[in-house]
Amino acid sequence: MPRQYVCLWFDRQAEDAANFYTSVFPNSKVGLISRYPEASGDRAGEVLTVAFELDGVPYVGLNGGPQFTFDEAISITVDCVDQAEIDHYWDALTADGGEEGPCGWLKDKFGLSWQIVPQDWDAIFSTDQDRAARVFEAMMGMKKLDIAALEAAGNG
Repeated sequence: MPRQYVCLWFDRQAEDAANFYTSVFPNSKVGLISRYPEASGDRAGEVLTVAFELDGVPYVGLNGGPQFTFDEAISITVDCVDQAEIDHYWDALTADGGEEGPCGWLKDKFGLSWQIVPQDWDAIFSTDQDRAARVFEAMMGMKKLDIAALEAAGNG
């Protein structure tokens, strides 16, 4: 099977983003950094790509220029084991210019969208339609998700 990884397009912030993300997630590291060749004009010698891993998941940051920016059509989901993990990732990723969004969504300081959710999301919602409706209603009033409040809503 071919190797798969996510490529994130930045203007000129790929190395900063890789360093930031690897500081937030455990078991993470920055790998190979490539640079624009001398024949690249005003970008010669600047970072072209940065390989990095977030808790073992491979990514590449590409400094491709300002033509493309992130939007909510794609996001990275982080399944958290408990409220402390939700709080950690939420606080870290919204710091220094990040933005809180509704229902567990946020944008980090680079504009990348993230979903910070409980790993037992399916169990919280369950297959019971009444429970799911109560949890959904509670979630719609939240920015950062509160596991205890979601479970309480689900339990009626």
